[in-house]
Amino acid sequence: MRLAHNVFFKLKDASPAKVDELVAACHKYLNVQPGIVFFAAGKLCDDLTRPVNDLNWHVGLHLVFDGKASHDAYQDDPTHKRFIEEMKPNWEGVRVFDSYV
Repeated sequence: MRLAHNVFFKLKDASPAKVDELVAACHKYLNVQPGIVFFAAGKLCDDLTRPVNDLNWHVGLHLVFDGKASHDAYQDDPTHKRFIEEMKPNWEGVRVFDSYV
């Protein structure tokens, strides 16, 4: 069964340059691991403001893995760890939503 891994980052410095920097880092480091069948990363679509829209984040990362084993290997992958090391200082909060799809 496939596993969807969705991560929403809230930044300390949410300037357009810092948002773009995080999106670029996602593209650089987080779409190279084996077992990824879908990858996307981008900034909040802030013009959708229905009451159900959660607007308390800046960058979304969306991955679908071919299974839990690939997800687990991704967590320990050196490029994933480098991404965290480089980007974490600007994170105010990170929320992760994983589901089988």
